[in-house]
Amino acid sequence: DGMDLSVNYSSPSKKGRVIFGELVPYDAVWRTGANEPTTFTTGTDITVVDQKLPAGTYSLWTKPGASSWQVMFNKDVPDWGVTVLSGGKDTTRDPEQDVVQVTVPSAATKQTVEEFTIDFAQDAQVLLRLSWDNTKISVPLNK
Repeated sequence: DGMDLSVNYSSPSKKGRVIFGELVPYDAVWRTGANEPTTFTTGTDITVVDQKLPAGTYSLWTKPGASSWQVMFNKDVPDWGVTVLSGGKDTTRDPEQDVVQVTVPSAATKQTVEEFTIDFAQDAQVLLRLSWDNTKISVPLNK
């Protein structure tokens, strides 16, 4: 659809753990992956759900909930994304640098997803999809 999109992320594994609601707490901002912050790059101006996102590279943050997730695209791409003193629980995201913040519903996956996965799909529109354990979200993207 004329969009130039890429995502760079580290993919943690489930390893028998309960992910959402335990390892990744509900209603807390998550670095959305492992190691360094996930980055999302668009070569063109796009719309995320109903909000404009200018061309550029952003750090991608989420706040998982039991039935919906907040997804944030932030101008700042910090080195690590979490504080060492918190054992990785507290992020270094500056909410003032959020360019777009949207909420999307979460859904159950048909099968367990062992490794955290971010990909793109095209249905009636382009979707940024995040899935892990038994949960997935889809974020609509338009030009």
